[in-house]
Amino acid sequence: MTDHDSLQRRIADHWDREIVREITDYIRVPAKSPHFDADWRAHGHIETVIRNAERWVRAQDLRGLAVEIVRLEGRTPLLFFDVPASGAAAHGPTVLLYGHLDKQPEMTGWHEGHGPWSPHLEDGKLYGRGGADDGYAVYAAIAALKALEAEGMPHARCVGVIETCEESGSYDLPAYLELLAPRLGPVDLVIGLDSGAGDYERLWQTTSLRGLAGGTLSVEVLTEGVHSGDASGVVPSSFRILRHLLERIEDSGTGRIVPAGFHAPIPDERVTQARDAARILGAPMIGRFPWSGGTKPMTSDGTEAVLNRTWRPALSVTGADGLPPIANAGNVLRPSTQVKLSLRLPPTVDGERASHALKRLVEADPPHGAIVRFTEDAHASGWNAPPTAAWLAAALDAASRAHYGAPSGALGEGGTIPFMGMLGKQFPEAQFLITGVLGPKSNAHGPNEFLHIPYAKKLNACVAQVIVAHARRGG
Repeated sequence: MTDHDSLQRRIADHWDREIVREITDYIRVPAKSPHFDADWRAHGHIETVIRNAERWVRAQDLRGLAVEIVRLEGRTPLLFFDVPASGAAAHGPTVLLYGHLDKQPEMTGWHEGHGPWSPHLEDGKLYGRGGADDGYAVYAAIAALKALEAEGMPHARCVGVIETCEESGSYDLPAYLELLAPRLGPVDLVIGLDSGAGDYERLWQTTSLRGLAGGTLSVEVLTEGVHSGDASGVVPSSFRILRHLLERIEDSGTGRIVPAGFHAPIPDERVTQARDAARILGAPMIGRFPWSGGTKPMTSDGTEAVLNRTWRPALSVTGADGLPPIANAGNVLRPSTQVKLSLRLPPTVDGERASHALKRLVEADPPHGAIVRFTEDAHASGWNAPPTAAWLAAALDAASRAHYGAPSGALGEGGTIPFMGMLGKQFPEAQFLITGVLGPKSNAHGPNEFLHIPYAKKLNACVAQVIVAHARRGG
């Protein structure tokens, strides 16, 4: 039988002795993903964090550990580790553990005394960019295996894939998966540590992820700006044309995405899980966002809110060019407007096809003959988990009850982890435990991102316990 308390104490001690310090140092490095740092090679920040992770993994001295930084010409590096099986699992299939070390950009709005590259520990929360998304993953993966070794608990062969371009859509990952395929072997359990948590009271299993189609939409009407009093009413506003084009995508009155091709049927099982998650989480599920003033949500129905953020498409404008700061905004009819679009897609919609469809939609028949261009950027298909095997469902619930004192939960996530779709295709028979520490207000990608350390310690223990259950499932 697994000694849950001893396992949790051992992992918590590892965090207190080493891991919190390592993640704190990691936060200090502005290892922005290549899409946000075109000169990432010259800056060397990605190189710093992957070398630091390699050094720490190697220092753990796990029995039989092999670890290396794998490099392909012209691509971001990848950290790969391989830990042989122990106990009766010596000849069974492989467990693959996944994480990433690249980060989102800074953003503004950090609390006083906080910052993206200035780690700040307060009330058990470690603030700073990347700690929760998802720099902790490599440390948690190795800590789980180290604890199992110390406790004499069995585990299958475990390999780790820690990439450095996830926040840019994992465009380098397929090449590495092809390269590493002979070394990965027959994977039958994938553990991804880059996802969310509905609350901090239980282990959460991610059951689906949305896809993404994005790019820059540009509208040009003049070669240079002109006096607005002279030109308005004659020269069409690039901003108005942009609004018209966005209406082709989204109903501005309701936020509903208009084209049917960006929607997909929602499986009955996911509707049931959404209803259960809404019942568990209640009003805080919607209230967890930093609402301003009297702003109201798009729906107050908990189940619909879950489905809106996990199985329905939604559009966000995440950046803009051509708009001067208000302090410098003269009476000028501007020549052009550009916006960055992020269209979240249902898990079963093909991201590449949706991206091409988005381009055709906005570029067709431009109003007033304006120059309209859509430059496709990141696109990725979503992921819908295969049915959970009985042994895994039981293991998740047992681990959650042992370490949190509450049953496990299942919830789709609104974000995208391209790796999951890639691995789903490569290992169609594998089971998936996709989980993470991004609970309420943890604010990945935004200001004041934090890693909830007490939750992460227990999650780490749950992962270790699931790995043991995987090794014992045939016994």
